[in-house]
Amino acid sequence: MTTLYQDRTITAPVPTPENQPYYDAAERGELLIKRCLACAAYHFHPRTICPHCFSDQTQWVVAQGVGTIYTFSVSRRVLPTAYAIAYVTLAEGVSMMTNIVDCDLDALTIGQAVRLVFKPSDGGPPVAMFTPA
Repeated sequence: MTTLYQDRTITAPVPTPENQPYYDAAERGELLIKRCLACAAYHFHPRTICPHCFSDQTQWVVAQGVGTIYTFSVSRRVLPTAYAIAYVTLAEGVSMMTNIVDCDLDALTIGQAVRLVFKPSDGGPPVAMFTPA
C-alpha cells in the first residue's frame, strides 16, 4: 500500500487579506468557496471578482466537503515519498487542485468519491486535501 503525507512536509500557504477568511475557516475545519450574488455561480480559487460575470458581489460559503476525482497523477520520483496530485470536482460544481491522501495510491480511479480532510502545514494554516470516501 502506497500512502501519502506521513513522510512529507507541506509548505505553509501565505494568506493575503483577500483570502484570509479561507484560511481562518481551514483552522476551523471548514472549506470555503466563493459564490457570486449576481450570477449565482460558485468559483474556486477564492477571489473577490467573479470569473464568470466579473461582478464584485461575491460571498463566502461553506462547501459540503465532498466530491469526485476529475483527474490525478501519482508522482513517485520527485520526493522520497510517492504522492497523488488531483483535480477534485466538488459537489458545488467547482474543481480544485489538491492532494489525495491516506489511501492506496495504486487504487485511485477517475470518478472516485472523496471527502475533505485537512492536513497541517509547516508552520501555517492547515491545507485542504481529500481522501477516498
